[in-house]
Amino acid sequence: MREKHKIVIAEDHTILREGLRALLSSDPNCSVVGEAEDGRQAIQCVEQLGPDLILMDLSMPKMNGIEAIREIKKRSPETRILALTVHKTEEFILEVLQAGADGYLLKDASSVELMMAIRSILGGKRYISPTVSQMVIEGYLDGKKGLESGSPWDTLTKREREILKLIAEGYKNKEIADYLCISVKTVEKHRANLMKKLDLHSASALTAYAMERGLITR
Repeated sequence: MREKHKIVIAEDHTILREGLRALLSSDPNCSVVGEAEDGRQAIQCVEQLGPDLILMDLSMPKMNGIEAIREIKKRSPETRILALTVHKTEEFILEVLQAGADGYLLKDASSVELMMAIRSILGGKRYISPTVSQMVIEGYLDGKKGLESGSPWDTLTKREREILKLIAEGYKNKEIADYLCISVKTVEKHRANLMKKLDLHSASALTAYAMERGLITR
């Protein structure tokens, strides 16, 4: 008897996780071995459970899906990752693929397309939603270069992006410091650098920017 494919679901909305689990459990070739509510939990699941595939929501709290994808691919290159998202902008799509995702599926896809994407990725291929694929192709045909070069976002360090996300989620400097195991003074320094680089001067402005980048959902 063929061994089932081990799958982890990383999604912060309980009802969506339950729906995905129910769908995957109906497939005799799939076994959901774990669930995660944020990027860090997803990384832990990979280390502890060794899944074949992760269904990765991109807009999760604390550590988002893109950062989690980078870290997982660094630690476990053989783990396949299918990004699940509502975001359709070309810049966002390319950033996710560059992070190492093996597939990109919009959340309005049908269950049939989801299973097709999973089978394709587990078979060693890539899968990109047709709508998204067309968008990226048209972008290149229009002479675009993909990600904007020299944009303020590109100047942010990994730590600054982490802190931007946490600020946008409403965490205070002390809470951010405790979560990241750094000093409050270090958080304040990163926060000042963020505001200077992005030319944004309030928490609400940083939050709006984080929403535009897909770091958090509205």
